Amino acid sequence: MPPMSANPPVNWDALVDEAVETLCRFIRVDTSNPPGNERAACDFLGAILTREGIPFTLYDAGDDRVSLRAVLRGDGSKRPFMLLNHTDVVPVQRQYWDRDPFAGEIVDGHIWGRGTLDMKGLGIAQLMAFLTVKRLGVPLARDLVFFAQADEEAGSEFGMRFIVREHPETLEAEYVLNEGGGGTTELFGVERAVYSVAVSEKGPLWLRLVAEGRPGHGSMPHDDNALDRLVRALYKVQTWERPLSVSPVLTEYFSRLKRAGVYKGEATVEGLTEAAASDLRLRALLMDTISVTTAASGIKHNVIPARAEATLDCRLLPGVDPAVFQSAMEAVIDDPKIRIERVHVRSSDANAYDNDFFRTIEDVVHDMVEDAVVVPGMTVGFTDSAELRNRGQISYGFSGGLTKPELMAGVHGNNERISLESFRLNCQMVYEITRRMCVIGS
Repeated sequence: MPPMSANPPVNWDALVDEAVETLCRFIRVDTSNPPGNERAACDFLGAILTREGIPFTLYDAGDDRVSLRAVLRGDGSKRPFMLLNHTDVVPVQRQYWDRDPFAGEIVDGHIWGRGTLDMKGLGIAQLMAFLTVKRLGVPLARDLVFFAQADEEAGSEFGMRFIVREHPETLEAEYVLNEGGGGTTELFGVERAVYSVAVSEKGPLWLRLVAEGRPGHGSMPHDDNALDRLVRALYKVQTWERPLSVSPVLTEYFSRLKRAGVYKGEATVEGLTEAAASDLRLRALLMDTISVTTAASGIKHNVIPARAEATLDCRLLPGVDPAVFQSAMEAVIDDPKIRIERVHVRSSDANAYDNDFFRTIEDVVHDMVEDAVVVPGMTVGFTDSAELRNRGQISYGFSGGLTKPELMAGVHGNNERISLESFRLNCQMVYEITRRMCVIGS
């Protein structure tokens, strides 16, 4: 029998047709979180793996919060490589969508639906890479792991954090490919393909502000109105001036962009301050941010409420101590009758980017997208990579698609969709990165 090829030919037209059809069906599996119902997603993925003759294991955190793991065995000469994704999606407000968010329709060259960008699209690209390696008999120097996780969108208590606590041995991997980075067709007003490899991310600190006071009749105002107190606290929080900071990862990020002519300023606080004032994304990269996300108070129009509360979504730069930040916020509010409750917190340090994994991603991008710029980056949202980085593992956020900036508004927003062209490129890049990282002789 002739030896298996380390780089067998792939019929990309047929494979992408299959991937598109699979993604459309996957979108129709509603895994909005809450409640999640990721068991349905695992049933969907499990049926595909069973058809391909690939065994898998389910990890049940209760209440249908299920994750799925499958492995293709290598010769063990290298540590495993993991394709990591999550199957839950954020909820939708259907009235603001132009298409049914769970129909998985193809309209005007785009696949529409919740999860196309975050992150069922990348999950299916990973699945197709996994299946293609199996179908073509690519000889593996390391185990290739496909891990579909639950509950990432709500903090991972029933997903990655459950796995870390109860099944840590399943996370063994030298390198992990997850969500968080990817390609954009334009950056800082310059039309050029830029691919960011997320080697770090901001940490979520979700807080609840609670004010309690004396209820009463709305016709008789007094100075212990809980809602008045909360509004004053929120004003202080929103007008709290916090400094900009350029992390080492962002110094490299801007340096590479400047050499490529994409960014024309200096990668210093002074050089970035003016641009950050009008660029929401840039400001989020350079400072600890706070968004007021919910507020609740009152029982009747003419009743002064006894309680008022609001939630804050704070995102902290790598290295910022959540306890120190929370203490600073308490000092800014300066009201002992405002209670700050911690709802969720997560933080992690940055990964290094001087390694074979980063260089492989660079090589694949340059092979497939002419004149593309590849930079290490930071994700302003959180991902499951934080848990792995805290275990000392290299976990990069990367998607091979090339997305127009206006489509990125669909992530956690309305009319989420991905172009067929971008999805094809994503499938090709994820497969080729996986092959090069795992093949014997690499």
